[in-house]
Order: sequence, then structure tokens, then C-alpha cells
Amino acid sequence: MGPLHDVTIVELAGIGPGPFAAGLLSDMGATVIRVDRTTDNPNSPHPAAAFDTLNRGRKSIAVNLKTPEGRDLVLELVRNAEALLEGFRPGVTERLGLGPDDCLAANPALVYARMTGWGQDGPYAASAGHDINYIALSGALHALGRAGEAPVPPINLVGDFGGGAMFCAFGIVCGILEARGSGKGQVVDVAMVEGAASLMNMMWGFKAMGIWSDERGTNMLDTGAHFYDVYQCADGEYVSIGSIEPQFYAQLMEITELVSDPQFAHQMDRERWPELKARLAEVFAQKTRAEWCDLMEQTDVCFAPVLSMEEATRHPHNIARGVFTEVGGVTQPSPMPRFTRTPGAIQGPPVAPGADTAEVLALIGWEDRLSELRACGAIG
Repeated sequence: MGPLHDVTIVELAGIGPGPFAAGLLSDMGATVIRVDRTTDNPNSPHPAAAFDTLNRGRKSIAVNLKTPEGRDLVLELVRNAEALLEGFRPGVTERLGLGPDDCLAANPALVYARMTGWGQDGPYAASAGHDINYIALSGALHALGRAGEAPVPPINLVGDFGGGAMFCAFGIVCGILEARGSGKGQVVDVAMVEGAASLMNMMWGFKAMGIWSDERGTNMLDTGAHFYDVYQCADGEYVSIGSIEPQFYAQLMEITELVSDPQFAHQMDRERWPELKARLAEVFAQKTRAEWCDLMEQTDVCFAPVLSMEEATRHPHNIARGVFTEVGGVTQPSPMPRFTRTPGAIQGPPVAPGADTAEVLALIGWEDRLSELRACGAIG
């Protein structure tokens, strides 16, 4: 019984950020009905379905959206939901007869969430793209990387998931809250370019203050500073240091035995940063990661070992907090955020497309139409 236990959402199946946004809502208790595509052989096995953790906690119905009956079925689902989430290119759902006008006619209080890379309009709107392209246009990618080197894409965390899915889930919840008061639905337009730009908000403030340079790898938070970076240890592993505040920096100096070195007294002298970083790299290379953990963990240095995904599941802090969980034999992140009274929960493992078709039809009172819809090819 998570905080969204009384919310029903229709998800038109897509990839990446759409499923992640829907999964966030499901983890918080929402009933999410994923409308998957039908396949040529609805009885064929889907070996990868059980491992696609982005699709966890949903009910799946396989629908042929290009049939009139399939379209009518989705509109009936919409009548019984508070929100719909789609991630197609602009104009696709309109051509299917499932655009905002169609769905809001069926349910005037519906929140219609549209997530794209470029947005619903603008010169790039009709073009294909991926996370790397969206964060490039936003200004975020240019800022990621070391001095004198090419920008480094941070996998697809900033565009797809941070700039897209998180803002989409937030927009849906905001829209539902407003609609419950006004009785009127609306379209939520989520563009990953704009979401990624929004994530850079603090840097825009720094730029206005004159303390952020467009030259990547030279700023305090982008590996420019010696006290905010990762360092390789004697065993080839890495540790992270974020000793920004003076009191934290003082502890870093004490533990690394650099407190008596006069050069390190000038923490914020940007001209000295490259030299101090080289010296600090030499110090960290003298001990293993485990030895640095023994010295720095649970201090105020602002320290953590750089862990692989597998190592992260075994770290005592993550175990104590239950950061990861296992569902259906697959290890994955636990629901976030945490609630004291109405905690979220993974509602179940991912299922194959169409696994819950009969159950979903029953939810909207169409159980007696199952054979008819299968016969005409509207469902798988």
C-alpha cells in the first residue's frame, strides 16, 4: 500500500525512460497497466522478459493498436485511469487515434504524459535521437569530462533517466493532484533536452557568479579540483574524495599526512590544483583501496570506495539500508524514496507481454469479450 495505491496508470510500452518512469510509479503502489505490442506468435517464449527490471511490477496486456478494436480497448482502459504515459515520436499516437484529444474526450480528467527526447515541437522534434544527443544539445554533455579530453557520456543516466523518466513521473503525480481538484486533465510534455538542462541548474548559477568555466575539467565539481576527484590505489582500484568544506579538507590532509605540506594550505588556489592533484595521486597510489577504506570510512573526509555493481550489493552500508533486493532471482535496486507509513514495494517481477490480458480485461468489465478480441487480432 504505497502512497500511490489508489492511482491507475496506462503505459503505452516503449524503451528506456518510459518504462523507468512507469516503474517508479508502480514501486510507489500505483496500478500500472502496460499496453504491449502483439507478436506473430503470442505463445512464443520471452526469455529476456524476466530480466528486464525496468518492467517490474506491472500488468501487461498485448494489444494491436492498429486495429479499431485495439484502439477502443485502450480508450476503455483510459476511462478507468488517471494518467496515460507514452514515449513515441510526436504525432504517432494521433495517427493511432490515441492522441491527447482522443483520450481526453474519453476521460476529461486524464493526465496525458508525453516523453520524448526533443519535445513535441521545434526543429529537432521529428528526428530520431538517443540520450547522448539530448544531453549534448542541453549543454550537460559538454561539461562532463577531464581537462583537455573529449566529453564523457555518463551512460544514459542524465538524459533518459534523470532528465526524462524522473521528470515524467514527477509531472504525472503533479498533474494527478491538480486534476483531482479541478476535474480537468491536461498534457504533460516531458523533453529530455529540457530535463537535462534543468539538472544543470546549479551550474548555471555558478556561471552567473563567475565561478564556473565552460572549459571542462577545470572546475571544482568536474575533476578540476584535487579535493574532488577519484584516485587510483596500489591495487588498481579507485576511491572517491569530496573534501570541499575546510573542516573536511583538514581531515583529508591529516589522514594523507599532507597537513605539514605548505602547498596544500592553498586549497582554493585554482592555479595550484593540477600540481596538488598530481601529488595527491602519488599518495593514494601507495596504499590499496581496502587500506584507504580502513583509514577513511566513517570519517568526515567525504570518502567512499568506487565500487562495481556487484561490489555495491555486498557493501555493509548498502546491506544495512537494503539498497538492493532480489525479485524473481534478479538482483535490482529497491524502491525509492522511502516512506515511514506507506512504504513502496516492488509489486512483482517483470512479465512477458500479454501475460495479464485476461485479468486486465476483467478489471474494465470486458472479460466476456476475450474470445472476440483475440479472434479479430486486437489482442495477443
